[in-house]
Amino acid sequence: MAENNRKICVVTGTRAEYGLLYWVLKGIKEDNVVDLQLIVTGMHLSPEFGLTYKQIELDGFKIDKKIEILLSSDTPIAITKSMGLGMISFVEAYEELKPDVVLVLGDRFEIFSAVSAAMISRIPVAHCHGGESTEGLIDEPIRHSITKMSHLHFTSTEAYRKRVIQLGEQPDRVYNTGALGIENINKLSLLNLAEFQESIGFEIEGYLSFLVTFHPVTLESLSAEDQFRNLLNALSKIDKAKIIFTKANADTDGRIINQMIDDYVADHPKQAIAFTSLGQLRYLSALRHIDVVIGNSSSGLLEAPSFKKPTINIGDRQLGRIKAESVIDCDPDEKSIFNAIEKATSLEFKKTLELVVNPYGSSNASERIIEVLKTVNLSGILKKKFYSINQS
Repeated sequence: MAENNRKICVVTGTRAEYGLLYWVLKGIKEDNVVDLQLIVTGMHLSPEFGLTYKQIELDGFKIDKKIEILLSSDTPIAITKSMGLGMISFVEAYEELKPDVVLVLGDRFEIFSAVSAAMISRIPVAHCHGGESTEGLIDEPIRHSITKMSHLHFTSTEAYRKRVIQLGEQPDRVYNTGALGIENINKLSLLNLAEFQESIGFEIEGYLSFLVTFHPVTLESLSAEDQFRNLLNALSKIDKAKIIFTKANADTDGRIINQMIDDYVADHPKQAIAFTSLGQLRYLSALRHIDVVIGNSSSGLLEAPSFKKPTINIGDRQLGRIKAESVIDCDPDEKSIFNAIEKATSLEFKKTLELVVNPYGSSNASERIIEVLKTVNLSGILKKKFYSINQS
């Protein structure tokens, strides 16, 4: 590290978040005027979720700090305790690393703790993917709270940029860079069908195939367990389909969903397979080769449209997000899910997919983010002034 280089400390807690941040991390690492610091926490350090910090190291990144916060339970009490442990540990890490900027993405509880500690430590925060909306989750207020504690903002669409400004952030500190996930699609050399099937030990060629990712819901009347059971029942009605499951995050009731996945795969070994983490290359290759994306993950809205693939978006977890025409919203009951699958696999709907435009763009987001981090004036940035949208 050069003595006068600006130190950018990136915090990551999940496999999906790391995948989105990969090109930003790589760009900072290879740049001559900024230095990368990396803090890994949350699911990355959990054997239950695949110890994905090992992939980060295999990708050539040095991890400066590993912060253990996950408990053996996913109840609201356990997650709240994890947030407290996170704040204690992050503030100690910042004291040692002394970063000039902390860079985070998204809306998870680990990131809330990291940003809260940075705010108290008087370290500027740069936040990716603010301004978005997920009305069915506690992530909604967490995301907007992170926005208010942050000083630089990198949004995925112009509409989200305007929403961040509506929250009182200064327009000259809010940048519409496009979605980071699109960059992975453009830059990674994805696997062909044969390579993909060999990499997962599972054949989908010649079959109707689904990629299923279902995360816990926190603010809906129907429990995550009931919603996911309805999804499994709907899938069971589809003859000779092949199903690739990717498991749920470490949110409330996530372990219940993952156990249901394991039970379903055990009962249907020829039809289904499950992964704790596919990694970005295999996950995006899966999007390239499967027929339908099913669940309630943001990737069905952000990345799947770039592959012209239909997404069945179940329930309210992603309510409020901007969606492409390839997204089919449905209620979390068995009949609605089954009807949505029939629509997504119909010839009539497939004909419309070629005209789909991904609203999250195709820009080189990482380069734009790094350029701002390198050049922005940090003097006085901690003194935030509320911006009124009535100002001219």
